Amino acid sequence: MTRVVVIATGGTIATSTDQHGIARPTRRATDLVGALGAGVQVDTVDLMSVDSSELTPADWDRIGAAVRAAADADGIVITHGTDTMEETSLWLDITYDGTVPVVLTGAMRSSDASDADGPANLRDAITVAASPSANDLGVLVSMAGRVWQPLGMTKAGHGLVGTAVGSISDGSFVADTAKRRPVLAALTAATAPRVDIVAAYAGSDALAMDAFAAAGAGGIVLESLGSGNAGSKVLDGVQRLCAAGVAVAIATRVPGTRVTSGYGPGRALLDAGAVSAGGLRAAQARVLLMAALAADIPASELFAEWA
Repeated sequence: MTRVVVIATGGTIATSTDQHGIARPTRRATDLVGALGAGVQVDTVDLMSVDSSELTPADWDRIGAAVRAAADADGIVITHGTDTMEETSLWLDITYDGTVPVVLTGAMRSSDASDADGPANLRDAITVAASPSANDLGVLVSMAGRVWQPLGMTKAGHGLVGTAVGSISDGSFVADTAKRRPVLAALTAATAPRVDIVAAYAGSDALAMDAFAAAGAGGIVLESLGSGNAGSKVLDGVQRLCAAGVAVAIATRVPGTRVTSGYGPGRALLDAGAVSAGGLRAAQARVLLMAALAADIPASELFAEWA
């Protein structure tokens, strides 16, 4: 029988509401799998039980180690909160080169809600992980009947958005788009250089960027305005940091927009030595910049290929 390992890390899919109406992770992996009737052998691992807002890069390494330990299965599912699913899934996709499918899933509503979406999402994720069609696709994300590649995926108010690579139809996984898989190497997130995110806004300056650099940041992601713009004081800071060897990537705060730097301020940021994060949101740009620095790969080359 096909065997799938479900690794639980917490998140909304595992929460129930307390007497104050606050959702907290309370359900173990066996509780989540219990009544699914998945049609495959499901083994469970309780790795952690936290809100994903509490996860750190060191936890990405713990999850990666659990994935490697389960690599003798036919498929692996990770239950995870949606707050930082886009970061965890991308780091895993960058550092996982196995053939066994790894599928992250979660929920938008607590497990004790009358319309809880977790059970259906987990059932679908197990279906994807058990499917031969998912072999060699690396890390995937499955929620609400859709299957996404991690690269470019982000959380929106209604769920997840990004590039779908397939869907669940009649109890089976159908892959309908080629999957981009930015595998680099077996990197360690906990020891990767520090990378911070700084937001640009009307009247912003370089104070925050300078403070992060002084604290030891090896890279900065600037969440810029419009198509990649920022004011003159921010530009001065970017010029200074790039000259000092701090890597700077330019993302944008505008959903659904790519950094094109077709205006003067944006062009000046790139001329200063910053690199465009393309269509990646700041959170994933940070993950990609961390990976570039950890692998000692020029950020310009990595972002040109994957962003």
